[in-house]
Amino acid sequence: MVKRVAIVGAGVSGLASIKCCLEEGLEPTCFERSSDLGGLWRFTEHVEEGRASLYKSVVSNSSREMSCYPDFPFPEDYPNFVPNSLFLEYLKLYSTQFNLQRCIYFNTKVCSITKRPDFAVSGQWEVVTVTNGKQNSAIFDAVMVCTGFLTNPHLPLDSFPGILTFKGEYFHSRQYKHPDIFKDKRVLVVGMGNSGTDIAVEASHLAKKVPFLMLPSKTSILTCMSLLNRV
Repeated sequence: MVKRVAIVGAGVSGLASIKCCLEEGLEPTCFERSSDLGGLWRFTEHVEEGRASLYKSVVSNSSREMSCYPDFPFPEDYPNFVPNSLFLEYLKLYSTQFNLQRCIYFNTKVCSITKRPDFAVSGQWEVVTVTNGKQNSAIFDAVMVCTGFLTNPHLPLDSFPGILTFKGEYFHSRQYKHPDIFKDKRVLVVGMGNSGTDIAVEASHLAKKVPFLMLPSKTSILTCMSLLNRV
């Protein structure tokens, strides 16, 4: 009997997981809560619940040679560091090349994944999903969770005494989309990771002033929080 595998998420890892399962003679079923594949690399103007969020200018921070699937290189006319729109196009080319989309259920949210009562013997899982308000349940022999780790923002407000009485705006980089919001503002960028540096550079073209603030430990890597003073 063919083993059934549930895959949660149709981003970079989810697509590769579908392909690997098919190559091993397994039966993969991928559940994607949004309306399209791409995961992190699909830009939207608004933040979507349960998905990582990009700003418009995001470009890959590793070269195309280091970022591609081993058996499917980026097209030769792609730049060495790939803009998010082209990265998404590449993922769709990959899906088409290996006929992966036939295994994906879009607009389907996974509500729960639980071991069956006879798990010690069968090793099977029950996966409950919701599509268009209708709940479904299915049994799988294995589950692969491919949802990434950039969905939940790290916003340590307790590190900033007085933040609740701050009269400007504050938000995490997850909410950032375009630099227009910084025009003529004084902007403090907290964190000097990839997002923090990108956003500070973009803000510098429109804002009055853009200082950096480094935080101790791993916070500077995990967080880019912008604080805007109103003019």
